[in-house]
Parts: sequence; structure tokens; C-alpha cells
Amino acid sequence: MKTRISILFALLAAFGIAGCSDYLDLTPTDRITDKSVWEKEEYTDLYVNNFYEYLNIYGPFGSEQFNGNLTEGLTDTFKYGSTQLGSRAGDCNHYVFSPEVISPSGNLLDCWAPTYERIRRINEFLDAMTKYSHYSSEVNTRYEAQARFFRAFLYFQLARRYNGRAIIYTSLDQIVRDIDLASAAATWQFIYDDLMFAAQNLPDEWTSAHKGRTTSAAAYAMLSRVMLYAERWNDAKAAAEMVLASGKYSLTGKYADAWKGGNPESILEFNYLVTGPNHSWDRYMSMFWEYPNGSASTPTQEMVEEYEAADGTPVDWSPWHTAEGTTQYPPYEQLEPRFAATILYNGATWQGKTVENCAIVKRDEQIKPARVNIGTYTDYDSEPYPYGKTVTGYYLRKLRQESLTDLSNVASSSTWVEIRLAEVYLNHAEACYQLGLSGDAVQSLKAVRDRVGLPTDSSLSGEALFAALRHERKVELSYEGHLWWDMRRWRLAQQDYTGYRTHGIKIDLIDIYVDGYQAGNYKFTYVDCDGQDRKFLPRMYSLPVPDSELQNNSKIRQFDEWNF
Repeated sequence: MKTRISILFALLAAFGIAGCSDYLDLTPTDRITDKSVWEKEEYTDLYVNNFYEYLNIYGPFGSEQFNGNLTEGLTDTFKYGSTQLGSRAGDCNHYVFSPEVISPSGNLLDCWAPTYERIRRINEFLDAMTKYSHYSSEVNTRYEAQARFFRAFLYFQLARRYNGRAIIYTSLDQIVRDIDLASAAATWQFIYDDLMFAAQNLPDEWTSAHKGRTTSAAAYAMLSRVMLYAERWNDAKAAAEMVLASGKYSLTGKYADAWKGGNPESILEFNYLVTGPNHSWDRYMSMFWEYPNGSASTPTQEMVEEYEAADGTPVDWSPWHTAEGTTQYPPYEQLEPRFAATILYNGATWQGKTVENCAIVKRDEQIKPARVNIGTYTDYDSEPYPYGKTVTGYYLRKLRQESLTDLSNVASSSTWVEIRLAEVYLNHAEACYQLGLSGDAVQSLKAVRDRVGLPTDSSLSGEALFAALRHERKVELSYEGHLWWDMRRWRLAQQDYTGYRTHGIKIDLIDIYVDGYQAGNYKFTYVDCDGQDRKFLPRMYSLPVPDSELQNNSKIRQFDEWNF
């Protein structure tokens, strides 16, 4: 939403908004109760804009999902190339090789204190509205619906981390020492109630002056997501059907446009500006020759092999599973469209250049045309910080801004789409599957696959249907921040993310000269990108309550699995 966010920060500074405390402080404050916020709707709108920033903070462009890392780095789909601790460096490797380091005293996936601080701000806003607003009940309800949407969004961030439980707090008279975690049922119901209030009271569309704000359909779409985690299948199904029945959204013609925003598939998005707010996604995902300090974070061969052929048949990758290497070119161009839209492979085109993800070799400058590496391969553990180099033979294309060519001087301004129609279809499909409505599940699955020209087996049911749903979420929603959380809520993470390693394709350039020109060939070698097994501990299905909270809240108790 481009509605004057930069002005918002100046307004917040005037009210003295402070940073987060070390623990959940629910002490009432008067920091936002100044009557001037409620003198004009323009001022109130500026303050509400602050809530929309949460879409950025908890998304892959922000820092709150996993300390700036992608949670996909905890799965088989993404590999960070650094061996040294640090955000967008070796943190993910540390967590998958030695998850024992996660504890109540230190946890990079934790978002406890800042999230409750944001919830408090929303509660203060709602409290101030009852005291100072002179607007009509209709206008107040519109503000309340926006605030409760984002309060539900924040509580969802907590619930999916902490076993479905959270401290439910709405009154500014409550203090932290008096509140225990609510049950999972009560927590999910609280989130449901907030989202339903938002869905029933937000407009279907905003005027052009308020374009980009959350709508009734966005609240229903979010509810379809949240209720999957709550395992309230009927509620998830009903919410998804409200979005689908609205007729306001449609899948984009090209998958490559689906997450770019500003199109009929986008239900809720956060827009950035080059002048701010902006982000650094393209720098983090850059190739070696694009930016000197890229983070060397790349898709894995396991993810590549998840893609079907363009006709929907499986692809046999066994010829490339060889440590000796082969000169046979991989079937990249035979894969379904989502592959090339998501992953930069050796031979792909990027900014008008052909990508070569090869190990660096010396070249004879007298031979023309000279080759230029766009990407560069290096073995994992060969460099502490392999800035911008790939340890898998691939780079991530999805969510990147191809028009941005000066990464050193210009920040990224690509849109973050928080929720889009394809996810709603997949949420609906999963809810229908869980309710035994296989036919309806297949139809929603088919809607997503039809976009990329893939066939759908209409006879799917049972475990085969569930496997197809998991595959579709993994591919369609890749790198949008869903997979690791999905595997946890399905209780499949311990099974699938223990005792495995990720792999890549090392690409060596073999120079061949024809009539004085360099033609070139490649050798493709299957490589282990980890060097040791990964693991997922059962207690990671719930993250621990932070020690700082236990020390300041006499009512709260640590989860049993973290008492050791």
C-alpha cells in the first residue's frame, strides 16, 4: 500500500513510539492516546498504516519470520552457502545440523516480545477509539475491523509457533504477571472471532484514496489459512468459498506474474517504493557478478526434482545422480512452467544474458566471444562466506526484480503479496480433503494446475490425494514462507526432515574451440551440499516460551517438551 507510509513514521515519532521490551509488558501507556490522532480521519489513517507494515515484517522480505532467513532453509528446498553463523549466512545450517541449540534462552524463530508489543499497540488504538473518536459508528467500525484483522494476523504468528497457544489480552488494565497462556482452542477461537469481525465489516472495495487496504475477501482468505492450522476444516472451507464466490479475483494468465502484485490474483499485498519503504531481497538473492556481497542462498536439486515435465509426467533424474559427472544436459527446458519462473538454472536467461552457474575458470581473452559467468559455483564448506556464489548450481529467480540492474546503489521495491488466490484454492482443496470431499478437493487442485497446463487425475483420493496436495503447495507456493510451517502442522517434519541431506549439481565448463570460437560444453556432477545429516527434533513442533517471559510472568509455565 503506497498510501504515504513515509509520512506515517514522522507522525509516529511525534508520539514517541518506543522499541520492544525484553518481555511482554502489558502496562497501559498513553503513547497513542493523544486526541490529535482522532481529530481527523486523515491522521487516524496514517496511524493505521503502521499496522500494514506487519505484512512486510513477517514476510520473506522482512526480519521477523526467522531473523531475516527464509524458513525454506530449514527444508530440503533451499540451501544457505555459508558455514559461519549469521543472518542469511550459516544460521539455517546451524539449526538443521544442530537443532539442539534452540532453547528458551535463544531462538531465532522466536517473535514473542515484538509481536506482543505490536498487539499492545493495536489494543491501545482500540481503547483510544472508544475514548476520543467523534466519528460515526460506521467509520469506527471500519477502523476496528482493520485493527482486529491485524491483531488476528499477529496472534496467528504466535499460535503457529507456540503449539496453538497465546496470551489473550485485550484490556489495558491487564498486566503480564496475571495472564497465562490460553488453550489452543481458545486461542484459535479468538483469532477466528477477530477475522470474522473483519470479514463482516470491511468493505468489498475501498475508494481510490484508500486503495490497498485490507478487504472483506482478504479477511476470509486469511481465515482460510489460519483455520488449516487450527484443524477446523469446515471453517477453512467456508472461508475459502467466500473468497471464491466473490468473483473479484482470478488467477493470472502466467505463473511468473502471480506474486508480483497489482493483478487480479493478489488479495492482500504490501507495496514498496525505491525511496522507502524498500527492501534488499535482490541483493540477498543476487548472483556472483551482480553484487559483491550476496548471501549465497540457493534452491536445491531436491526442489528442482519436485517439478514435473510439461505434460505432467515424472522426470527421471537418475542419469545426473552420479559423482563421476555426465555431459548429458539436464532436462530443464522440458519441465513445467513454474520451474523456469522460480529457478535460475544453467542456460536460463536473466536480464538478457545467458546464465552460467559454473566453477570459475580462466579464459583466453583472444578467443571470441568471451564467456561471462552470471552465476558462479563453489563447493559448500570451501569458503566461509561464498558471497553470491551457488553451492547447488542454481539461483532463485522467484520474487526477484529483473528490471533492477544496479544492486549496489538501488534498493528493491518489488511488491510482497501476502495472500493470493492460488493459496485460497489450495486451502480449500486441503479442507475438502480432510472432510472427505475428494471431488471438491480435486476441482480446486485442478484450478491451480490448469494455469500451467498440467493435467489433474480426477480419481485422486486418500493418501494419493494428500500427497498431490502437498506437492502442489510445495511447488505453487515455493519460497513464499509456507513449506516449513506446513510440514510442522502436518506433523511430517520429524519424518521427512531427519536423516537427509540436500544436493546440487556442480557444473564444470569444458572448453571446445570451433574455428577459433569458444563453443563450450559442460560436465554435471551430483554433489552433497551438506556433508552431514540434517534433523528435526520432535519438540520443535512447538517453540519454547522465552526465559525472559518466564522470569516476568508468574502465571505462565514452560511447555513440557522444553522442560529439561
